[in-house]
Amino acid sequence: MVITQDRRRNPRGGAEGQLTRESWRVFQIMAEFVEGFEQLAQISPSVSFFGSARTPRDHPHYALAEEIARLLSDSGFSVVSGGGPGIMEAANKGAFEGKSTSIGLNIQLPMEQSGNPYQDISLNFRHFFARKVMFVKHASAYVVLPGGFGTLDEMAEILTLVQTGKTRKIPIILVDGKFWGGLLDWFRDTLCPAGTIDQEDLDLVQVCEQPQQVVDAIFNHYETRRFEPSPAEQEILLEL
Repeated sequence: MVITQDRRRNPRGGAEGQLTRESWRVFQIMAEFVEGFEQLAQISPSVSFFGSARTPRDHPHYALAEEIARLLSDSGFSVVSGGGPGIMEAANKGAFEGKSTSIGLNIQLPMEQSGNPYQDISLNFRHFFARKVMFVKHASAYVVLPGGFGTLDEMAEILTLVQTGKTRKIPIILVDGKFWGGLLDWFRDTLCPAGTIDQEDLDLVQVCEQPQQVVDAIFNHYETRRFEPSPAEQEILLEL
């Protein structure tokens, strides 16, 4: 197909028409950021949860996520999940039954995602990148249960941000060492020798098996500091 010069200059179609649509998308993206910042401004301290949307309710990982979230909620942490089924639902349910706020950052997908009913605050996103900022912006910790590509994406995102100093260092907790063992071995035995990560980067993550271990790991991290970001960390988060 040959695109003529006249077609490229036609504001009702072609490249310029696409540019107009993209320009309007900027306002949609701005609206998602503004609503997210306003709704989540008061949820600190909070813990972001990740895990498979496909985990059934009778699976041990579902029960594990629910119990971890309930303990954290009773300990004063708001719980943030992706708002969908599976591990996300379990996390919201545990928080909803606890004392603190349960938040769902829902994403519009052509399949699989549907909002769960255990959300005190429910936000809806079209754009993954805006949603990712909300997961990181107010998080005092990340709790990552077994999951697929989406879970790996979120885990890699926070590891990259912490490693590069684009966000403050927070606990990144992987639950179920048997599930994550192969990946962590690959980090240690392949990435480190290849020089693509440093040995100390392995210390960015820790593995827990039991719900109370997760809670204790988070409190241990903050034993000598506040949950709220320091002034220097707040400046870093403004550039997130």
